[in-house]
Amino acid sequence: MAKVTLIQMVYNAMKYIPKSFDSMVNQTFKDVEIVAVINGSEDGGKEYIQQHYPQVKIIDPGENLKFVRGHNLVFPQITSEFVQLVNQDLFLETDYVEKVLKEFENPTVGGVNGKVYQYDWLTNTKTNVLDTTGIVCSRNGRGKSRGQNEEDHGQYDNQMEIVGVDGAACMYRRSALEAVKYTRSDGTIEYFDVDFEMYWEDVDLSLRLQNAGFTCRFVPGAVGYHGRTAASSKKGYKDVGEFREHHKKFPAWIKQFNYKNHIFLVVKNFPKFYWKFFVREFFMLGYIVLLETATLRIVPTLFKQLPTMWKKRKWIAQHRKSMEWAKLLNNKGLLS
Repeated sequence: MAKVTLIQMVYNAMKYIPKSFDSMVNQTFKDVEIVAVINGSEDGGKEYIQQHYPQVKIIDPGENLKFVRGHNLVFPQITSEFVQLVNQDLFLETDYVEKVLKEFENPTVGGVNGKVYQYDWLTNTKTNVLDTTGIVCSRNGRGKSRGQNEEDHGQYDNQMEIVGVDGAACMYRRSALEAVKYTRSDGTIEYFDVDFEMYWEDVDLSLRLQNAGFTCRFVPGAVGYHGRTAASSKKGYKDVGEFREHHKKFPAWIKQFNYKNHIFLVVKNFPKFYWKFFVREFFMLGYIVLLETATLRIVPTLFKQLPTMWKKRKWIAQHRKSMEWAKLLNNKGLLS
């Protein structure tokens, strides 16, 4: 039994596979196994992995399970003590796993994030621009990858306590995942929430870990590089024009899931509803009605799933062991 399982969802990822899989098989920490879930391989990626990385275990469900259902399929099948997620457009420095593991010597730690920089896959160039140093949240319900789009000057290296870990490159304690998994009425087990489907599901899982008494940590010495496709705008809501131009780059379905799931994140996990949340939602809805009406198509689904989210909120409240994480909301240095 390996101590760490590295998992990647592979979807027509041939252009990423050599660099990403090389980074996994060449880790300095050797007690690992690697699992690839084939969500799509029309470009020959599956065959390439089989030929060049015979040590990788391949799971091919025959359909695109995407991020949430793909990981929910794998988690019950592994027996390792820790689980490292590796996005297909991400590669890790060779000592990433080794450095992240040290943080788990504290038994209360449930999830750990390294320092991930942005990577330009078009030019195969590393940058000094941060992609994530972990997830931070505000009382208004806004969550983001801390430091994203900022030049790295070590500004977060001494701020190791975070609200959540980013699903692109995080490691979980498997026993912590087992502690927060949710069983639906039909018997389906959720680690990541299947009602989220995509976007915010990693933040949701982190907050469930926090509510269950686990903590999340940032390790600045563990470095990865990521070519994120749906990053935040550089100035956020401080520049509405830039925000709107940034949003135009994304298809309507991304904005729809983003809108629905950020609300569900608060409904499920926040210990209470802060007044800032309602103020932000009022202005966000106004923005959507005026400028992004296609996002409103997700509203019927939102109301359809809302009773399920409220049921999950009650389940979390019944099993809650800590609300210490709520003290991090809006702390200076954690979210501007």
